[in-house]
Amino acid sequence: MDMAYWEPEQTIDHLNDYFAPPYITLAHLFHAPDRWEKKTGHHKQYQIQYVCRGTAIYEIEGNAYTTNQGDLIIHRPYENHSVATVPGQPYSCISIVFHFGDRRLPSEELYGNMHRFGPFSDHPIDDWLQQIVMHYHQPGVLHQMECQRLLLHTLAEAAKSFKLNNLSPIQRKNAATLMHVKNEIQNRYNEDIRLKELEQVSGLSRNYLCKLFKEEFGLLPMAYLTWLRIQKAKELAVQSNLSIGEIAEKVGYADVHTFGKMFKKKTGMSLSRYCSTYYMTEGSRSQLP
Repeated sequence: MDMAYWEPEQTIDHLNDYFAPPYITLAHLFHAPDRWEKKTGHHKQYQIQYVCRGTAIYEIEGNAYTTNQGDLIIHRPYENHSVATVPGQPYSCISIVFHFGDRRLPSEELYGNMHRFGPFSDHPIDDWLQQIVMHYHQPGVLHQMECQRLLLHTLAEAAKSFKLNNLSPIQRKNAATLMHVKNEIQNRYNEDIRLKELEQVSGLSRNYLCKLFKEEFGLLPMAYLTWLRIQKAKELAVQSNLSIGEIAEKVGYADVHTFGKMFKKKTGMSLSRYCSTYYMTEGSRSQLP
């Protein structure tokens, strides 16, 4: 049943595995034949078109976009659009059509007048969209919830891309500085990093650095360091045979007891308890259809 061209309210009774928006009515990988084109028309829902391979000329409301691998197109309901592939070039894309029921996505606030985003070839979005297609064609609420989660992540990342493209020169400079600080933390999370060092790396005062970093990433710099160490410790715990003491050292803690107290305070459980919970979860997941 092709609901991609229906009015949003007409689809909801047919989406038995959906109990809240976003409602996804189409998700597929399309391999276009040579010289394929889509004549000018419109959807009554939102659509994402992600280029997996090749090149296509996408026109939306009179604006032409040359889209290549990794480019993401988002167009709104009732926007006239057409697509034309380049003769002799293979073209594949992921198409996702969706809506929010009787609500509208605040497109202008999130994306302004932008339609093309990316490229995202080396971004998690590339994998997220492939997973949406995979889950969409599996029966059951769990698979559709996974589609919704990944779709919302994708829409949020596109909104961040719009925000970055519209920064003032000073904001852009600060964004680059903050990313440099974040990379410094990621590259040295297993060292004894001090906030003073991050001040020197950024060239910003301590208070200003902390204010900007939290606005951009949601955590203060040292809180982000702690969060990152926890993630790395979890990875090592389930992917290696290292002892807790060795893991503590790998993530920057000389004293295993200090590490243990920090981990339990932040996660609510010990690392060994986390491991047993993880393996129980993985065992249950393997029984799903």
